[in-house]
Amino acid sequence: MKNLKSCIIIFIILTFITGIVYPLFITAIGQIFFPWQANGSLIYRNNAVVGSTLIGQFFNKRSDLFWSRPSGTPDHPYNATSSGGSNLGPTNPKLISKIENRINFLKENKMDLPVPSDLVMGSASGLDPDITPQAALAQIPRISKATNIPEETLKKLVINNVEPREFGILGAKRVNVLNLNLKLLELEKEYER
Repeated sequence: MKNLKSCIIIFIILTFITGIVYPLFITAIGQIFFPWQANGSLIYRNNAVVGSTLIGQFFNKRSDLFWSRPSGTPDHPYNATSSGGSNLGPTNPKLISKIENRINFLKENKMDLPVPSDLVMGSASGLDPDITPQAALAQIPRISKATNIPEETLKKLVINNVEPREFGILGAKRVNVLNLNLKLLELEKEYER
């Protein structure tokens, strides 16, 4: 009985520490030192959330915007509730068919082939918000034609939005598609005048 009482007391103490104290402490640290990141890295325009820099969005229905990587989520693209890769092997006919369809979509939209692989291959999470600078640069002729913005201006826009590797060594250079498209929309307003 003495051991049972000790076990129950330890259980209650550890539940309190790990279930209440620790989460509140970590939440406080996040809110004090990293409030933007702790709240989802949300981007606001006109007091409304337009997206997060952490989750990709579906822009492929608009020819005047940069397109994200293909989403790996089933049914509805960039559905964060069903995140995850397809787990299809490289020789799986379904994966080959998906990639062929994506390549055909790019051909139909007058993109020069070959295109960077991140425009036809989904990411592991299916929600990747970034593309390579090469993927962004490959889309410039299409966007220039749709917006009448000179290709050189669009190239400068892409280059100015390239994010470096983390700590200079991790990952690859990348472009956040949401940030790039928001800046492109501002640029489009200037060219409409």
